[in-house]
Amino acid sequence: MLTAPRFCPWCRNDLAPQLTDGVERLICNADGCNFVHWDNPTPVVAAVVEHQGEIILAQNAAWPVKFFGLITGFLERHEDPAEAVVREVKEELDLDGHAPRFIGHYPFRRLNQLIIAYHVPATGTVRLSEELCDYRRFPPTRIKAWPQATGLALRDWLRQAHDIDPPMIDLSPRRED
Repeated sequence: MLTAPRFCPWCRNDLAPQLTDGVERLICNADGCNFVHWDNPTPVVAAVVEHQGEIILAQNAAWPVKFFGLITGFLERHEDPAEAVVREVKEELDLDGHAPRFIGHYPFRRLNQLIIAYHVPATGTVRLSEELCDYRRFPPTRIKAWPQATGLALRDWLRQAHDIDPPMIDLSPRRED
């Protein structure tokens, strides 16, 4: 889980919550500093990878649970999102992405990210990077979405491209009775 900074990166004094423009933000109150931690979201690209007529979902090696999702990655400085998503498909699956098409953007509040999603047709042979431990292939008619940013992007693409309203995976915590 992400935590807010406690100290000013400019002068090392404590940051304290303060109302700024109607929003509570962490601010340094040291004389002459007045640093504001804006807590802007991080841009992340996501790819609905279509390969040989199927959608590839991958499992990240760092995930604690067995879940398969879209290919994602951070946007590099000065990088166009469409170029970044093709780069990520190459880095993580060793596939060549072609003509990425924008699906939409989605807030992922839990990690303070803005997901910029694309459909990426790809060619080549799948070879997983060390970041991934497994992948699965699904025909568009048999895929399920999930009620978070990348799952909503997948759902929107299925609706736009295939007129499919996919079933949603329930991600709510299971109760022990």
